[in-house]
Amino acid sequence: MVGAGPNGLAAAAVLAEAGVSVTVLEATAEIGGGTRTSEAIVPGLLHDQCSAVHPIAVGSRVLRDLELEKRGLSWCWAEIDCAHPLDGGSAALLHRSVAETAGGLGADGQRWRRLFERTSAGYDDLSEDILQPLIRFPSHPVRLARFGIPTLLPATALARGFDTEEGRALWGGVAAHAMRPLNRPLTSAIGLGILTAGHRHGWAVAAGGSRSITDALASVVTEHGGTIELNTYVRAAADLPPADVVLFDLAPAAVADILGHTLPRRVARAYRKFKHGPAAFKVDYAVDGGVPWMNAEVGRAGTVHLGGTFAEIAANEREVHAGRMPERPFVLVAQQYLADSGRSVGDIHPLWTYAHVPAGYTGDATEAITAQIERFAPGFRDRIVGLAVRTPTEFARYNPNYVGGDIVTGAKTGPQLLLGPRLTAQPYDTGVPGMYLCSAAVPPGPGAHGMCGGHAAARALKHLKLS
Repeated sequence: MVGAGPNGLAAAAVLAEAGVSVTVLEATAEIGGGTRTSEAIVPGLLHDQCSAVHPIAVGSRVLRDLELEKRGLSWCWAEIDCAHPLDGGSAALLHRSVAETAGGLGADGQRWRRLFERTSAGYDDLSEDILQPLIRFPSHPVRLARFGIPTLLPATALARGFDTEEGRALWGGVAAHAMRPLNRPLTSAIGLGILTAGHRHGWAVAAGGSRSITDALASVVTEHGGTIELNTYVRAAADLPPADVVLFDLAPAAVADILGHTLPRRVARAYRKFKHGPAAFKVDYAVDGGVPWMNAEVGRAGTVHLGGTFAEIAANEREVHAGRMPERPFVLVAQQYLADSGRSVGDIHPLWTYAHVPAGYTGDATEAITAQIERFAPGFRDRIVGLAVRTPTEFARYNPNYVGGDIVTGAKTGPQLLLGPRLTAQPYDTGVPGMYLCSAAVPPGPGAHGMCGGHAAARALKHLKLS
């Protein structure tokens, strides 16, 4: 296994549990990829370094089958899953309950029910299809069709079905996770997926930080005799030890570099043409007493989306995609300590944030992020005890899969979202027998759910004639 991110570790855990002798090679001094946690500002104050809130991971079949709870992983939930404040003090609130969310959206309540009531109730069956490669016969075709038809639409088209600014904004903030211009086809897909999963399982955080997911997966590997080697950078096929199968938790171009001429030409071409998207600019804050949100309900939400109206979010995402830094970027905020109080130190609380910025952005977005929080929480600046910044360049250094600061490992264009790097029924296969791609570049894409690794491991087990 090359790479010890959540997908690499999930694949390694599945293989080790099946009796395969596993060695994980990690280029850095620490495992976890996007699921690492550190004390970045104040000793004892826990900050997730990338992935933070896990509405899809908490219901992941791979993580569930590995029984990670027996290895110390536990999930926590805030009172409110997500909040989207607006100028003037109002806010749209997302609850785990569809009915409770709909009840707070007034004229848009019935619209919300129609979109999410049936699909979230059947999410556990639905996830068997939407967290798989597209080119296959679905297990639940009717349920998939009911969910899938709206996903084809641009997020702007779905937004027109809402009558209130609150309903449009709540939808737009989640849809913006696609990091794409919201007027493009299929930009509803990620938002609908996150919301449907969240209404079923909630927007959970891992107790003790996202590192707890990493530690639990690693414990499965080592308990079954696997080894993990740190500071082991694989640059070429010659760096790989002898093995029956090799799995890569890497960006596609890195796999093309390693395998070189052994990779079929058509696959190499697809991997090198794989597109990366906009970047993240991250700021962690240590905040005395928490954030003084204008709307007190926002102070109960584990996740907060800051971007104003749907129209403002859509305009800013277009700017970012065009390579221009907006004055007031879309900012994601996580208040994980509301669910997991052990992350705080006394009354000093960790605040996790990042803004969408252009790919490879070299400017400083710290003030823009701070100002966006201050916009909805006057007095926030006065409560900042300290902060830590991670630029797009530093993101790429922290995890080479994040090319140009792209933390979702690839632009979620229609083809790449649905198919991964190339058109094939088996996106995990590299075309070299026994070698597989398992990073977030392949379906079902980004998140700490481990499903990309699980699917690639299943292909490896088939190759080994163990399944």
